[in-house]
Amino acid sequence: MFPYDPLLVSALQASPTSIADVLRLMQTIEATCVDGDGLKWFNWLYFQVTQAVETCIASGRFIDSAWLAELDVQFARFYFGALESALSGQPGPGCWKALFGRRNEADVARIQFALAGINAHINHDLPQAIVATCQVTATVPQHASAHYNDYTALNTTLDSLIESAKQTLHVRLLGDPLPPVSHLEDTIAAWSVSAAREAAWQNGELLWHLRDCPPLSSNFIGTLDGLTTVVGKALLAPVPRLSPKQ
Repeated sequence: MFPYDPLLVSALQASPTSIADVLRLMQTIEATCVDGDGLKWFNWLYFQVTQAVETCIASGRFIDSAWLAELDVQFARFYFGALESALSGQPGPGCWKALFGRRNEADVARIQFALAGINAHINHDLPQAIVATCQVTATVPQHASAHYNDYTALNTTLDSLIESAKQTLHVRLLGDPLPPVSHLEDTIAAWSVSAAREAAWQNGELLWHLRDCPPLSSNFIGTLDGLTTVVGKALLAPVPRLSPKQ
């Protein structure tokens, strides 16, 4: 869709193994994308989130910082994998296609692209990333565990970042202002990162118990994708332009 897409595909060949790797790849995407590419604004927000997570981990405030860092890397790989598939014309999750297929729609606000990406990433990818992290670290996803407590300790930081982004990105894709009142206000107000992350943890626990039954696991992920796609499409509804009389 954009002439630089092959450059992005090339950059995405390297699979990150650390948070520093994740941030470098996000910086490459940021530097490559133009302002008129909706991908840029999700990537911008995700970069802010990842930086904040890295800072929190470095502060030593968590019980198991290594586990949380591994989750961050596993999580990012799902985004990079979905993007590479989409740019290469390969099959991928519908929730990500909802975003990647509308990257150049000027009547969609930057915050809509950002939230549609967060929706796909948390509701579809995060449960799978939790399972992948537990498999790598020989742990089990459980409520009231130390890992769950570390996971939820990030919520306040993430909610604050999203609230700030809602103000910064509250313009159309190309930067022109939005109408004073639109459906977008209700859509944005209804979004809660903490609630989405709690649902993702619960779904991660379910996926963990289904991991030895691939058909059931695959069906469950497909259901998550379907539901998340519906939400993503709603988040990306264009904001109508005011007529001259208005």
